[in-house]
Amino acid sequence: MVAQPQKPYISPEAYLAQERAAEFRSEYWNGEVVAMAGGSRNHNRIIRNLIRRLGNQLDGSSCEAFASETRVRVPECNVYFYPDILIVCDGAHYEDTEAETLLNPTVIMEVLSPGTEAADRGRKFACYRTLPSLILYVLIEQDAPNIDLYTRQADGNWLLTALSGLESVLALDPPSASLPCIEIYQAVEFPPQRGLMLAESFPTEGA
Repeated sequence: MVAQPQKPYISPEAYLAQERAAEFRSEYWNGEVVAMAGGSRNHNRIIRNLIRRLGNQLDGSSCEAFASETRVRVPECNVYFYPDILIVCDGAHYEDTEAETLLNPTVIMEVLSPGTEAADRGRKFACYRTLPSLILYVLIEQDAPNIDLYTRQADGNWLLTALSGLESVLALDPPSASLPCIEIYQAVEFPPQRGLMLAESFPTEGA
């Protein structure tokens, strides 16, 4: 068996300096810099739908929504991630004076893709759970109207609420926002097999 050369360790300081000058964003995984892939049309449409509706509902409240340009640090795992969407309530706390790296997200939302789903459900969620501020973690499928909502309980455990179908409603508390799935998935084009399954799930007129 041929030994694989180890990648050089990159310090958080070196990563941040590199990231500020970079044209494209990368995440930091405990010494390793990982380039982020671009999102699909469905991925981007879902994010736009969420940001627009969250912005309207959170206007005038103590909570604010940010899109994927905002970086989050998880000290326990020594990582820096870019969630697709995050919500902060009662004031944002930053690691740096430039307000580039957030420390206290209340809600994190990720739109799943084949290349990121395993990490979003696994290692990333394990790291995010170590953030004391985090109350809700939301995973959104882009090829079917399915959403998993994880809510932190008083004992520290996480309760899963699985939503399925365009008639479902995603309720976020905090920040007291209600998002119908039909609006989250507005203009999203499901693959043909998904569309057939959805059509079969609704009775036709006169059936």
